[in-house]
Amino acid sequence: MTQRVDLATVMDRLAIDEVVTGYAVAVDDGDWAAYRALFTPGGRADYSSAGGIEGPAAEVADWLAETMGLFPVRQHLIVNRLIRLEDRGGWPGDRAEVLADFLNPMRLAGPGSDGAVTAPNFVAAGRYTFAVARTARDGWRLTRVTVHEKWRHVSA
Repeated sequence: MTQRVDLATVMDRLAIDEVVTGYAVAVDDGDWAAYRALFTPGGRADYSSAGGIEGPAAEVADWLAETMGLFPVRQHLIVNRLIRLEDRGGWPGDRAEVLADFLNPMRLAGPGSDGAVTAPNFVAAGRYTFAVARTARDGWRLTRVTVHEKWRHVSA
């Protein structure tokens, strides 16, 4: 590979990482317009392993907007990102897959006797598979997100 190709690959990896981080921020902040904007027009999301739905990103965003209302405090920690770029004979392609572990602590909504929120904590963990594609207009975008939940825990 040439230095130019190596630099392009580094830039692609940074751009893909930004999409994955943008995903976590959009979900945590409840920014469903930003969530939708991360996907290609035909993009899909699959939360079925966590008891959710699978479908077009816009439909899933509507479902998330309703479901995440149960958790006024949430924080996705997406770590151990393994980015596998498409290789076209030594040249970077326009597709990639990202495997990334997640730890997702959240607090369920619930009023206490003094009006303070005193609800149990909810933690889910597992691995995401992000499929991404380079688009001519918007750069790297998600074509599919699949959640592979491995465990969850509820505590007081």
